Amino acid sequence: MTTIYRSIISFTGICLLNFFTLLYAQTNTANPAINYQQVNTYVNPVLPGDHPDPTLLQVGKDFYHCGSSFHFTPYLPIYHSTDLVHWKVISRVLAPAKASWVTDRPSAGVWQGALTYFYDSYWIYFSANGQWFSKAATPYGPWTEPVKLTTNPATGELGYDNSIFVDDNGKPYMLIKNMQKVNRIQALGKDGQLTDTIINLDWVNANLQYSWAEGPVMCKRNGYYYYFPAGDVSGGQYVLRGTALTADSTKWERLGEFFKPVTDTTTGFRRPNHIAAPLQLADGTWWTIGQSYEKYANDDWSGKGRQTSLYPVIWEADRPWGMAPTNAPIKKPNLPQTGILWRSVQSDYFEKDNLDLAWHFLNKKDALHYSFKARKGWIRLTPDSGRTSLLQKETDRYYSAITKIDFNATDTTAKAGLYLTNGKQKVHARLYAGFDEHKKIIFQLDTAVHSIPHTTGNIVWLKLERNLHELTGYYSADGKIWLPVGLPISAVPIDKTQPDYNSWVGTSIGLFAEGKPADFDLFICKDGFSTLPAAGYSNYYGIENLNDGAVTTNSVHGGWLMLAGVDLGSRNNVAKKVEVTALAKAAGNIEIWLDDLKQGKLIATIPVAAGKKNHGKHTAKP
Repeated sequence: MTTIYRSIISFTGICLLNFFTLLYAQTNTANPAINYQQVNTYVNPVLPGDHPDPTLLQVGKDFYHCGSSFHFTPYLPIYHSTDLVHWKVISRVLAPAKASWVTDRPSAGVWQGALTYFYDSYWIYFSANGQWFSKAATPYGPWTEPVKLTTNPATGELGYDNSIFVDDNGKPYMLIKNMQKVNRIQALGKDGQLTDTIINLDWVNANLQYSWAEGPVMCKRNGYYYYFPAGDVSGGQYVLRGTALTADSTKWERLGEFFKPVTDTTTGFRRPNHIAAPLQLADGTWWTIGQSYEKYANDDWSGKGRQTSLYPVIWEADRPWGMAPTNAPIKKPNLPQTGILWRSVQSDYFEKDNLDLAWHFLNKKDALHYSFKARKGWIRLTPDSGRTSLLQKETDRYYSAITKIDFNATDTTAKAGLYLTNGKQKVHARLYAGFDEHKKIIFQLDTAVHSIPHTTGNIVWLKLERNLHELTGYYSADGKIWLPVGLPISAVPIDKTQPDYNSWVGTSIGLFAEGKPADFDLFICKDGFSTLPAAGYSNYYGIENLNDGAVTTNSVHGGWLMLAGVDLGSRNNVAKKVEVTALAKAAGNIEIWLDDLKQGKLIATIPVAAGKKNHGKHTAKP
């Protein structure tokens, strides 16, 4: 048995894009249980960070997800997966140039993102000052110009957070939701427009049984139609069962709550809702994804937004139940994983001529003010007025975000560096090259400000380190020797619940420029040459995460954990060694793997002695 306390991993060399690393501690390999040897499980959320109002589409062996993108543009990112656990953005439906009517401020933008397939095409329906749709031959696009969905007095307002249900005969229907008491169903024609008569389900929430009864979705099983309305923002998901697709309330039965009651009191995802329509896999199992805010008794992570989790659906006769939210490992769907990495903020060395799909802007204007042509291998942000930013959705609680910039601040309006902002864009953390009587490196969050003289010249490296709710700023002349920019600053103002739930979106991290153009050579979010606490895992089995952040394994088989999105270097500097610090109560080994336990690469095996603090440097295997 091996017990690892405060295990720390760091890599020495310089970095490689998009690898993730598994720490595998074991002592008894005679007859280890299968889950200790392979990654057969996952932990939620599978889409960490801001992923609200998820919809889910299965076409053959592929799965696609979209949801509400709000004011983050280009709007409506489409995610692809082959196993429901690992997801990657493959397209963005609505470019800023095609969305002049969309309001790009917090809480506005584009809602819904109902992705579907019918009549031999992919369609996506969304709400933005009305209902609209686009279509494509493949989910990779290109997507057509948006078309407005027409209505008539009998249909009424089409509302928001609608979804699409395709019946067994291939006929598609829109589930229409407007305000609290309007729930209706209407067929869609081959032109994508509403057709046929309205199936009026206004009785569903006539007495406000389900608060808002919003985001309704449907599935069908054993001849029954299942209608799933969500509660309000505080959570709750419900289910009704009908014998026919009819407005007759006597043909429907209210089954109550969809999710099983919470038994794991440690989970912060208490009341998930806005699920996608449950779907059945070839092996007969059923699954759904749903959103929820993360908040514990004394630890608020609501600022990350509505994170999306994957839930098995269990049928008791013809009554569906979603698994109760848990922080424990869950058996993965019986599906192949084809190389898509765990969802994490992506590094970017700006060596392509186009912007990676992981990035977003906070408004349409910013999308016009970047360039790869101004300087090869760099991205230039050129603000016209105010602040121009380039961001991704924050996914982790431990990381070291790094950039290298070329920028000459000559007055107080000129600023450029790393940027972390909450959903309302009212609270920011900025680490930047700026000017205050003379050139300085400035670290600021809300009213907390640290600054030091900037003496490295126009080119400077900046690092923003997150350790749970604590942020620390650093700068460097060469990206190797780092000096702090003042003391750590609390990130609680960014991470906690804000009025109207942070305008319904979560925290973003990335780059910004103000006052004048700035050139950025790279962006790394989880630097492999900085300390990576094992407590920052994204997936695990056989370990425990204690209240003080220590990680232990008390199994005779040891345990493993995954650190997702670790950047191990690029260009002329690639990681060559690994360093581990651990305190063990019993002897054993720590194995470092790349990509996976079974199909991946073992790069180091580190002996751990009992009863002392272990620190070792090991050359990584090529």
